Formats: sequence, structure tokens, C-alpha cells
Amino acid sequence: MAHPLLYEVNTRCWLRELSDRCGTPLNLGTVPDSELAAWADYGFTHVWLMGVWTTGERARREALTSASLREETRQLLPDWRETDLGGSPYAIAGYSVSEALGGDRALEVFRARLHNRGLKLVLDFVPNHLGLDHPWVVQHPELFVSSPIQMPGTFAADGPGGRRWLAHGRDPYFPPWTDTVQLDYRHGETRLRMIEQLRTVAERCDGVRCDMAMLILDDVFRRTWAHLPPSGEAAEGEFWKDAIAGIRRSHGDFLFLAEAYWGLESALLSLGFDHAYDKSLYDLLVAGDAAAVRRHLSTQPWDRVCAGAHFLENHDEPRIASRLALPAHRAAAWLVLALPGLRLLHDGQLIGARRRIPVQLVRRPAEPPDPAVSALYREILSLLPRTAVGRGVPALLKPVERRGGARPAPGVVLIQWELRPGEGDWVAINGATDSAEVSLPLDPAMFGPGARFTDLLGAPAPPHRTESGLRFELSGHEVRVIRYAACQD
Repeated sequence: MAHPLLYEVNTRCWLRELSDRCGTPLNLGTVPDSELAAWADYGFTHVWLMGVWTTGERARREALTSASLREETRQLLPDWRETDLGGSPYAIAGYSVSEALGGDRALEVFRARLHNRGLKLVLDFVPNHLGLDHPWVVQHPELFVSSPIQMPGTFAADGPGGRRWLAHGRDPYFPPWTDTVQLDYRHGETRLRMIEQLRTVAERCDGVRCDMAMLILDDVFRRTWAHLPPSGEAAEGEFWKDAIAGIRRSHGDFLFLAEAYWGLESALLSLGFDHAYDKSLYDLLVAGDAAAVRRHLSTQPWDRVCAGAHFLENHDEPRIASRLALPAHRAAAWLVLALPGLRLLHDGQLIGARRRIPVQLVRRPAEPPDPAVSALYREILSLLPRTAVGRGVPALLKPVERRGGARPAPGVVLIQWELRPGEGDWVAINGATDSAEVSLPLDPAMFGPGARFTDLLGAPAPPHRTESGLRFELSGHEVRVIRYAACQD
């Protein structure tokens, strides 16, 4: 699938809510058919089950001792109990499916049912670290970054060779994640074992979302952990290049999605990832900087845009309904979903949920659907399958824009999806509050008097031909989807 439409599900909370609605405990193997049918009807191509892997009690205790997490939970769930907090899905105790979700067999059944509806399954792979409860912490402490003495960000671990001080996993710009232990990618044995872990994950799904993928780029890793050098000679080269190539030899169409920041997306794509987060686009959309959005899309290589993972929210970001007013939300949603690349929608986004929850929670507050936001996504997701978006050849066009006959309006993005020469759809999004008059040059040899232009969103003023091309109005935050068909001989 060249342009996946991915739906992220908070698996633990979703299954709990489904069980409550159905009045019986459910696991992945017993999910009602209506859920899968709804995903297929929305046009999703992939479902990302976030948080299926086994966590442990030691990691969960770390969550329970966090004063900030407890306070955040109290604000979200005034009646909360300690059973509402689990271990972080990113402090993995083992790459087996949690028994609370039905275990490995339930996932196998769930995946087969997805396939029957034309959907593919994406799971988490967390390369940088493991949870405190993983058996390697005791059995193979040599696989982790360690210190001979206690240092900030380390903890004591007793193993076959005696006591070591193992480092917690971390992003170099933030405090350590104290429920994790940092794998050492300077050791060849660590790399081999993690490639094998990735292989076992790949046997059970159709793609992986790789958490904080840039942390194990060779130069990033060496800078981050230079103060704790490895014992022995360090391995050379990039882990991702070898790991992805190895998986592709047996799983040729496997999808690799990188969570990526710091401008390192291109580096990860060059190592084999299909898609990488476009966090820069997200930040500009949330800031409401329509001119910068257009510059961002028009100044980077088009193949980079096509390899981007575009989103308005995920489990790490605030809910978009809490950040953007409805007109700006609608324009941003159309842009994200009309762009080429991987398009990501998040559990709760489609109904206008406003409360972001920590990943440790296994119960979330009930939020009634926002009718206006629900209608917004119904409009987009019902129309997209009837267009060339995601199916044709994409291009970013350069319209000529005017604002009241004065300076050009900078906030319009015009995306073309062409099914065949002279036939396809244009999606025009005005991300700015100011209105714009857009003039789209047309090739007279192709678009003669018999050419047809149909506004699929039913705008009150249809596009009209002029000597210079096709002209139409866009009010602030307005979107137009125009079907074009060249004249027929």
C-alpha cells in the first residue's frame, strides 16, 4: 500500500470499553465483527494496536510511585484506583501478547479477521530499551549500558557476573525512563538479539511502528552514551540497515514506520524505513501557520513528503480537538488526509475526544462524542474512497492566488491526485483565516471546452473557466475537492 491510512488504537482501554458495552469480558480474539467492519468502512488500510505486549509488576510499581502521574490520573479519573494504572506499554517485559488481552493466540485470530476485511496489522517495536521486568536484566546484563559504579540514571542489577549498575533508557534531552533499562547497541550481541526479537514480531503482524527510532542511529547513540563506554570493541554500522534488510528478505511487503524527531527522518528513510513521522508539519498545523505549512511542503523533496507520516494527534500529543477550533481543525484534517504518505488517525480523534491520557492508564474517562467533529471526519472519510486520493499519482501544484486583488494569499495548498492523464481530483485547502481567489493554469490542449470540473463538496460558487485557467474562491479555512476530466475526443 503506497499511501496507508493507519488507525492507532489504545488496545487496553479500547478492549475494556468494548467489554463494558457488550456486558462480557472480551479479548482480541472475541472482538465484535462490528468493530472491524467500521474500520473497513472508514477506509483504513492498517490498524495499529498500541500496547499489546507484556509488561511487568516492577515497571508498574514505578508508575504507581510517580507523584506527577498519580496527580494526572486523579485529574482525569477522580474515582481512580491503583488497578487503573498498568505498566507502560513501552516498558516491555516480553514480546508476547499480554494474557489480559487474550495472549498470542487471540492476536493470531484478530489478525486473520483483519485480513478477511482487507486490513493489515501494525504492532509496536521498541528498539531502544526494555522494561525492568524483562528476563535479560538478570540473565544477560551484558546486553545493556552499564557502569562499574552507581551513577545518576542507573540502578543495581545482580546477575551471573555479580552486581552491575545498569542505565535506564533515555532520550538525551529528557530525564531517564525509570521503568526501563537501556540496551547497548555498541555490542554486536545486543544487535543480533534485537534483530531476532524484531523477527518474532514480524511473524505476527504486517508492520511495526518503531518507537523513538532515531535514538539508535549510530552517531546519536554514541553521543548519548559516551560517558558510559562499552567493554570491548564496539560494533560498527547502522542497526536499522541490517535489521530492515533482514526482515524484508522474508517479509517483502512489511511496513516500517519510524517515530522520528530532530530532523533525522531522512537518515532513517535512507536505511530502509517506509515512512517517518513528519513532526514539523504537525507543529506548524497546530500553530496555525498556514504560510509555513505551504513552505514546508513545497521546499522539501517530494519523495520525502510521500514518505512522511502525517498526523494531527497520537498517544504522545494533545488531542487536536483541544488545540484547534473547528474550522482550522477541518482544514488541517483535510490536509493531513489528502497528502501522500502514511496518514495516521488516533483512537478518539474521530469523535472529538479532548483529554489526552498517559499510556500507563488502562481505563480512560468517558467523553461524549462531539457532533461537529464527528461530522467533520464522516465527511472526509466517506468522500475520500470516492476520489483518487491515495490511489492516483500525487503532485503538489502551484496555484496563482489573489486576495482582494492585492497581495497573494500564502495559505493555500493544492494537491493533485491523477488516476490517468487528464482525470483525477484536486484538493485545495486554505489553512489561513483570510479568503483567497485561486487561479489554476490549465493546459488548453488537454482541457478544451468539453472538459468537466465538479466540486465534490458542493461549494455554493462552482469553479469557472477564464482565459488563464480555472478560478475559484476559498474562504478562510475552506476546502474544495474538484473532480476534473479532460475533454473527450
